[in-house]
Amino acid sequence: MRLGLALGYWGRGPDPAHLDLAVEAENLGYDSVWTAEAWGSDAFTPLTWIAAHTSRIRLGTAIAQMAARSPTATAMHALTLDHLSGGRMMLGLGLSGPQVVEGWYGRPFPASPLTATREYVDVIRQVLRREAPVALDGRFHSHPYRGEDGTGLGKALRPITHPLRADLPLLLGAEGPKNIAQTTRIADGWLPLYWSPTRTDVYQASLTGVPEGFVIAPMARAKVCDDVAEGLLPVKAMLGFYIGGMGHAARNFHADLMARMGYEEEARRIQELFLAGRKEEAVLAVPDAFADEISLIGPRERIAERLELWRKGPVTDLLLTAPDPHTLRVLAELNS
Repeated sequence: MRLGLALGYWGRGPDPAHLDLAVEAENLGYDSVWTAEAWGSDAFTPLTWIAAHTSRIRLGTAIAQMAARSPTATAMHALTLDHLSGGRMMLGLGLSGPQVVEGWYGRPFPASPLTATREYVDVIRQVLRREAPVALDGRFHSHPYRGEDGTGLGKALRPITHPLRADLPLLLGAEGPKNIAQTTRIADGWLPLYWSPTRTDVYQASLTGVPEGFVIAPMARAKVCDDVAEGLLPVKAMLGFYIGGMGHAARNFHADLMARMGYEEEARRIQELFLAGRKEEAVLAVPDAFADEISLIGPRERIAERLELWRKGPVTDLLLTAPDPHTLRVLAELNS
């Protein structure tokens, strides 16, 4: 099981520690470093900055939002950074949810998310292969565009720049069972949002027939500390925000996932509190047990014991949201 460093997205501004953490991760032998985006900082610019200050560690987006860019624009980002980094780029993509897609990007959330994802991936693959001009008679991503509001002058094109690798790894962030199953067929890997090494049966049906070499790379917060309850507070804050606020009361993929993992009543209670403006109560309503099983928190000995559970399962890459060099070092030592 390889280790990666997940830096996430910026809050109010850039985190001055991120570059140092990425450099330290490379020095410790971490395989990859990952950036993200929500509705503030983008995923590709910080990753390019990190690429310029490192030489070996692989570079991934976990995740870049599909609604933010057309598939050809995303492919341009990926092939450009792959060249500049000497072939270290990994492209992680996700749909996000209706509130972000329609509220932030100002476009409709696709009526058929699986079809939209499949078309998006198809276009990117065509760009990276550069075998012919990009052509797709799609429902969401037609190339050339054939809509009634177009000029009809669109021409099928292939990239001027020759991609460094036609097989640049493409991973998808997927939460629903059908979306995960499709991911195993069209992508090189899967980026689970929540993963519990004691509840792998939640995904068993979706992962049937996973091809050889398929990457499964969940994120987990890691923190070496003496007080487990205190160490879990950032995990609970994250869960409270995602489950309570990252979606509508009637359509929240994160809450639905928590429910499938055995915490349905708790997920609905978190939503109820958060949407009522009682955000602190929503965070406190997150069960310690759930926050604990999807993270690696506590003294070194406790983390060592729990890390073995992750290593025994199908996870190929564990992407750690680790806030300090000491935690990075301990996890590197335990996983060696």
